[in-house]
Amino acid sequence: MEPMGRNRGKRSLVADINVTPLVDVMLVLLIIFMVTAPMMTQGLEVDLPEATTKALRQQEEPLVVTIKKEGDVYLKKEKMTSAILLQQLRTLPPEVKKEGIYIRADKNVPYGVVTTTMADIHAAGFDKLGMITIPAERDK
Repeated sequence: MEPMGRNRGKRSLVADINVTPLVDVMLVLLIIFMVTAPMMTQGLEVDLPEATTKALRQQEEPLVVTIKKEGDVYLKKEKMTSAILLQQLRTLPPEVKKEGIYIRADKNVPYGVVTTTMADIHAAGFDKLGMITIPAERDK
Protein backbone atom coordinates (compact mmCIF):
# COMPACT_ATOMS: atom_id res chain seq x y z
CA MET A 1 0.00 0.00 0.00
CA GLU A 2 1.21 3.50 -0.85
CA PRO A 3 1.54 6.30 1.65
CA MET A 4 -1.24 8.90 1.42
CA GLY A 5 1.11 11.83 0.73
CA ARG A 6 2.22 10.48 -2.63
CA ASN A 7 0.18 10.73 -5.79
CA ARG A 8 2.00 8.21 -7.84
CA GLY A 9 1.00 8.13 -11.44
CA LYS A 10 -1.11 11.31 -11.25
CA ARG A 11 -0.01 14.50 -12.88
CA SER A 12 0.51 17.59 -10.79
CA LEU A 13 -1.01 20.91 -11.84
CA VAL A 14 1.26 23.40 -13.55
CA ALA A 15 0.82 26.96 -12.34
CA ASP A 16 2.35 28.66 -15.41
CA ILE A 17 0.62 31.39 -17.38
CA ASN A 18 -0.23 30.57 -20.97
CA VAL A 19 1.38 33.40 -22.96
CA THR A 20 0.30 32.22 -26.41
CA PRO A 21 -2.87 34.39 -26.50
CA LEU A 22 -0.82 37.37 -25.28
CA VAL A 23 1.72 36.87 -28.07
CA ASP A 24 -1.11 36.58 -30.62
CA VAL A 25 -2.66 39.85 -29.47
CA MET A 26 0.71 41.64 -29.48
CA LEU A 27 1.44 40.46 -33.03
CA VAL A 28 -1.94 41.72 -34.22
CA LEU A 29 -1.32 45.10 -32.55
CA LEU A 30 2.14 45.27 -34.11
CA ILE A 31 0.69 44.66 -37.56
CA ILE A 32 -2.02 47.30 -37.03
CA PHE A 33 0.56 49.90 -35.93
CA MET A 34 2.85 49.04 -38.84
CA VAL A 35 0.00 49.58 -41.30
CA THR A 36 -1.36 52.79 -39.74
CA ALA A 37 1.95 54.52 -38.90
CA PRO A 38 2.70 55.65 -42.47
CA MET A 39 -0.82 57.09 -42.75
CA MET A 40 -0.33 59.27 -39.68
CA THR A 41 2.78 60.96 -41.08
CA GLN A 42 1.09 62.20 -44.25
CA GLY A 43 0.56 65.95 -44.29
CA LEU A 44 -1.64 68.33 -46.20
CA GLU A 45 -1.21 68.96 -49.86
CA VAL A 46 1.08 71.89 -50.61
CA ASP A 47 -1.45 73.22 -53.12
CA LEU A 48 -4.04 74.17 -50.46
CA PRO A 49 -6.95 75.21 -52.67
CA GLU A 50 -7.36 71.61 -53.86
CA ALA A 51 -8.10 68.65 -51.63
CA THR A 52 -9.66 65.23 -52.06
CA THR A 53 -11.67 65.34 -48.83
CA LYS A 54 -15.43 65.34 -48.55
CA ALA A 55 -17.26 68.49 -47.52
CA LEU A 56 -18.29 68.78 -43.88
CA ARG A 57 -21.98 69.13 -43.14
CA GLN A 58 -22.75 72.29 -41.23
CA GLN A 59 -26.04 73.28 -39.64
CA GLU A 60 -25.05 76.92 -39.23
CA GLU A 61 -23.02 79.23 -41.42
CA PRO A 62 -19.40 78.91 -40.24
CA LEU A 63 -17.14 81.83 -39.37
CA VAL A 64 -14.88 82.39 -42.39
CA VAL A 65 -11.79 84.56 -42.83
CA THR A 66 -11.01 85.19 -46.51
CA ILE A 67 -7.62 86.28 -47.82
CA LYS A 68 -7.75 87.59 -51.37
CA LYS A 69 -4.96 87.45 -53.94
CA GLU A 70 -3.88 91.03 -53.14
CA GLY A 71 -3.54 90.17 -49.43
CA ASP A 72 -6.81 91.82 -48.34
CA VAL A 73 -8.35 90.15 -45.28
CA TYR A 74 -12.12 89.76 -44.84
CA LEU A 75 -14.12 88.50 -41.87
CA LYS A 76 -17.26 87.04 -43.42
CA LYS A 77 -17.65 89.66 -46.19
CA GLU A 78 -16.28 92.70 -44.36
CA LYS A 79 -12.81 93.98 -45.32
CA MET A 80 -10.44 94.75 -42.44
CA THR A 81 -6.80 94.95 -41.41
CA SER A 82 -5.15 92.19 -39.39
CA ALA A 83 -5.25 94.33 -36.22
CA ILE A 84 -8.99 94.92 -36.58
CA LEU A 85 -9.49 91.22 -37.37
CA LEU A 86 -7.73 90.26 -34.13
CA GLN A 87 -9.83 92.77 -32.19
CA GLN A 88 -13.09 91.55 -33.75
CA LEU A 89 -12.26 87.89 -33.08
CA ARG A 90 -11.37 88.58 -29.45
CA THR A 91 -14.80 90.13 -28.82
CA LEU A 92 -16.66 87.00 -29.93
CA PRO A 93 -18.26 84.87 -27.19
CA PRO A 94 -16.56 81.62 -26.07
CA GLU A 95 -19.33 79.49 -27.63
CA VAL A 96 -18.40 80.78 -31.08
CA LYS A 97 -14.69 80.22 -30.40
CA LYS A 98 -15.35 76.58 -29.48
CA GLU A 99 -17.05 75.90 -32.83
CA GLY A 100 -13.98 76.97 -34.80
CA ILE A 101 -13.14 79.16 -37.74
CA TYR A 102 -12.19 78.56 -41.37
CA ILE A 103 -9.64 80.26 -43.61
CA ARG A 104 -10.30 80.61 -47.32
CA ALA A 105 -7.11 81.87 -48.96
CA ASP A 106 -6.25 82.34 -52.61
CA LYS A 107 -3.53 79.91 -53.65
CA ASN A 108 -1.37 82.83 -54.86
CA VAL A 109 -1.32 84.52 -51.45
CA PRO A 110 2.18 84.40 -49.90
CA TYR A 111 2.55 81.74 -47.22
CA GLY A 112 3.64 84.34 -44.66
CA VAL A 113 0.34 86.22 -44.93
CA VAL A 114 -1.63 83.03 -44.28
CA THR A 115 0.51 82.01 -41.30
CA THR A 116 0.30 85.50 -39.80
CA THR A 117 -3.48 85.39 -40.11
CA MET A 118 -3.52 81.91 -38.54
CA ALA A 119 -1.41 83.20 -35.63
CA ASP A 120 -3.81 86.11 -35.13
CA ILE A 121 -6.77 83.72 -35.09
CA HIS A 122 -5.05 81.51 -32.53
CA ALA A 123 -4.14 84.55 -30.41
CA ALA A 124 -7.82 85.54 -30.41
CA GLY A 125 -8.68 82.28 -28.63
CA PHE A 126 -9.65 79.92 -31.45
CA ASP A 127 -8.28 76.38 -31.15
CA LYS A 128 -10.14 74.80 -34.07
CA LEU A 129 -8.94 76.14 -37.41
CA GLY A 130 -9.79 74.72 -40.81
CA MET A 131 -8.82 75.47 -44.39
CA ILE A 132 -11.44 75.76 -47.13
CA THR A 133 -10.33 74.11 -50.34
CA ILE A 134 -11.85 73.04 -53.63
CA PRO A 135 -12.13 69.36 -54.50
CA ALA A 136 -9.34 68.10 -56.74
CA GLU A 137 -10.49 66.69 -60.05
CA ARG A 138 -9.68 63.03 -60.35
CA ASP A 139 -8.44 61.49 -63.56
CA LYS A 140 -11.11 59.30 -65.13
